[in-house]
Amino acid sequence: MKKFFALIFVLPLFALAQNKTVITVDRYFPKSDKVHQFEKAIAAHAQKYHKGDVQWRVFTIETGPDAGGYQIVEGPTTWDAADKRGDLGKAHTDDWDTSIQPLLTDRTSRSYLTYSKDLSTVQLTDYSDKISVAHLFYKPGFYAEMLETLAKLKKVWEQSNQSMAVYEASSSGEPQFAVVTRYKQGLKEREEGFREPFPVRYVKAHSQEEWNKYIAGIKQMIDHQWSELLFFKPELGSK
Repeated sequence: MKKFFALIFVLPLFALAQNKTVITVDRYFPKSDKVHQFEKAIAAHAQKYHKGDVQWRVFTIETGPDAGGYQIVEGPTTWDAADKRGDLGKAHTDDWDTSIQPLLTDRTSRSYLTYSKDLSTVQLTDYSDKISVAHLFYKPGFYAEMLETLAKLKKVWEQSNQSMAVYEASSSGEPQFAVVTRYKQGLKEREEGFREPFPVRYVKAHSQEEWNKYIAGIKQMIDHQWSELLFFKPELGSK
């Protein structure tokens, strides 16, 4: 009986420890005359070396300052697994160095992001093929206010039946939240009239007074922001 009760208390801690909420986001930009070779090489590499916690989802970046690049999302995983990942072995590294690296420009970036279940309206792995990402960079000292604002936005998204995944950057440059819209019905969700205008939906979910507070808060909290469209390319990632 004592063992049974001990197990009851241990299981929640074990589940928490195994919670896979961490993704690694890499962005690469192939040379203009090597795009076809890059896609072929990245697909072969992903399907040979990237399974389980290090599986890849590959996107083309269609708009924004990184348009023309490729986003590789590795994971989800845990921080412990990320700590123990290493370089995945000599064969993996050699394949990257010989098959992919020569096809790339010098432009690249890497970020760690953690998924927030509390702020999202969709499960981490409930994906879609078309997404938009809003990168929200907030000013120092406004972290708590950002959390409160995103929590209020969640209510609007829920009432609008929007699939929204919220991520927080972790030790990856300027502090930011990445708000990902997953277009479950495709880009027609962006059509005028598909949903009511955002201000109308916000007032319905909260109030006109809260809308005024939201606008004033955004003006104070946000240092800068930008957004982009990305398209999922399953043939380029892990199988």
